[in-house]
Amino acid sequence: MTTTPLTTTPAWTVGDITVHRIDETPLPPATGPWLLPDATPDLVVQHDWLRPHFADAEGTLRIDSHTFAFTVGGLRVLVDTGIGNGKQRANPAWHDLDTDYLETLTAAGFPPDSVDLVILTHLHADHVGWNTRLVDGDWVPTFPRARYLTSRVEREFWAAYEMDEAREQMFRDSVLPVEEAGLLDLVDVPAEGLTVSPGLRLLPTPGHTPGHVAVELTSRGGTAVITGDCVHHPVQLAHPAIGACVDIDPHRSETSRRALLDSLAGTDTLVLGTHFAPPTAGRVITHDDAYRLTPVPADAHRQPSATSPTGAGTDE
Repeated sequence: MTTTPLTTTPAWTVGDITVHRIDETPLPPATGPWLLPDATPDLVVQHDWLRPHFADAEGTLRIDSHTFAFTVGGLRVLVDTGIGNGKQRANPAWHDLDTDYLETLTAAGFPPDSVDLVILTHLHADHVGWNTRLVDGDWVPTFPRARYLTSRVEREFWAAYEMDEAREQMFRDSVLPVEEAGLLDLVDVPAEGLTVSPGLRLLPTPGHTPGHVAVELTSRGGTAVITGDCVHHPVQLAHPAIGACVDIDPHRSETSRRALLDSLAGTDTLVLGTHFAPPTAGRVITHDDAYRLTPVPADAHRQPSATSPTGAGTDE
């Protein structure tokens, strides 16, 4: 009798949906001061609930790059695609990476050719990188059977934006090849949100970028929300006015963040932070005049190894 190897995947159960965290890479300590300059160490250390998971004793923020994969309504879905391998980036933490992201995704049961839908919360370099991979010198879609979905407002904003060379490069290697393959779908997201399929809804959270969306999952009375960059780090629950240095519209970003947190506070909704370090997920509670996150550990959901006879197959 052959024993099937098992791979542990950080995952959370929402009704009938299992949401897998697909790890790419932790980001270096310098990321926090650059990205959230108002989250100073003196401010961060005032919040002991951030330690040890989301910040260290000196007030340095912990920030990760990961994505989420799940099956809902018969669709195999990936939310955001991280930084990507071999991409030429101005940010040294993102430049020319060589990670096991695709192997991790496959081991979780989502080989690239099995993905039906890729949702892009917005079109920043650390959210679109694995849209493509390099094959024989060309950037080609990583998920050839998938539709890639993003807000029409988002794509049209960048089409009219005067980009620097670094952003032009990102679009050349990670967005345009998907468009040219006819795989990018643009959708209008009204104020009340857009239902993509039963149990899967896009929530407009503009500000970080004009067309930014969060992603809501519902199943059998359970609800989860994937934040995208509406919330970069749990310190923003305690201080919603703290914005990112790359917010296109800081005031609108804060408004969206406050509205989202207010809608989540005191509910059973599982919040999954796109850049939250492990344990990554939690529930929002009111605290003083703002909020805090009560962590929810992963289920450590186990899937058959992709290399086993009963696994999901390998990425060839």
